[in-house]
Amino acid sequence: MNPYVLAILLSSLGIGTTLTFASSHWLLAWMGLEISTLAIIPLVAQQHHPRAVEATTKYFLTQATAAAMILFASTTNAWTTGEWNIQEMSNPTALVLITMALALKIGLAPVHYWLPEVLQGLDLTTGLILSTWQKLAPFALIYQISPMMNPSLVIMLGLASTIIGGWGGLNQTQLRKILAYSSIAHLGWMMIVMQYSPNLAILNLTLYITMTSAAFLTCKNVASTKLSTLTLTWSKTPMMTTMAMMTLLSLGGLPPLTGFMPKWLILQELTKQNLPLTASIMALAALLSLFFYLRMCYAMTLTIAPNTNTNTSTWRQKSSQTTMTLSITTTLALILLPITPAIMALTT
Repeated sequence: MNPYVLAILLSSLGIGTTLTFASSHWLLAWMGLEISTLAIIPLVAQQHHPRAVEATTKYFLTQATAAAMILFASTTNAWTTGEWNIQEMSNPTALVLITMALALKIGLAPVHYWLPEVLQGLDLTTGLILSTWQKLAPFALIYQISPMMNPSLVIMLGLASTIIGGWGGLNQTQLRKILAYSSIAHLGWMMIVMQYSPNLAILNLTLYITMTSAAFLTCKNVASTKLSTLTLTWSKTPMMTTMAMMTLLSLGGLPPLTGFMPKWLILQELTKQNLPLTASIMALAALLSLFFYLRMCYAMTLTIAPNTNTNTSTWRQKSSQTTMTLSITTTLALILLPITPAIMALTT
């Protein structure tokens, strides 16, 4: 892609998200979401391949549906209450509609079906943008309307996302689909705590972006998109493979890694709110996700592909990719658990 075109598209992505962040009026927020969607569509379609075209079409249709629902719900609220302010959503029908529209935007279950299919049709860089940056603007709106949302609907969305996100990834062999289901499960954790502690949900989102970025960048660095090709990475880059294994375990939420922190704090918060059954289901659903992360770890570090030389080949070219971002995100994905007290002081 032409660098000038790429620069325009990336800056439009930034402007769209920033516009939604800064807005208190539904029309302005909707406009920001639309700019973001239109900016990423050429990036999704840049590979001239039937899968990319299919992914672009599915992404455009789902995002357009969600945007139309947001516009309809905000107009309904303005019609009945005379108020366009995001934090003045008092019409219950409009609130349910807008919650489902934002759930469709980010890919929460049960409106998640587009996400694995779209991610499968993308290259890893665009997939990274879709899994991280594109979640920010809808989450800013969810954060603002969270005090007014229907608690039963929010808990249903959160539980469904963690269970389906864990279950859906169990039999996958494509890394992008596995990461898509991982994304759905993590979004469920954020959604379920949003009403009780919005700052904790934002902390979870930040750590999710860090860990997912590390996972995507590792896959990009080793040029791997399938579980079977991960078996070749140990003999090529043993150190990075070890770090990738720990990142995946962090995504699964194992102590003493960073990923344990948000799960621990969210379960604690749910217990404080007298929701022990919900907390128990969430903890058990996390085990489903942990299984497919362990499966990836097993493929990367404990198996060697048949007929491959375990020694590093002398003729292998050094990678020309920059690894600074990968190093930073991997480090953050592994070592932040000890500063939990400081983070709790900031979020409460």
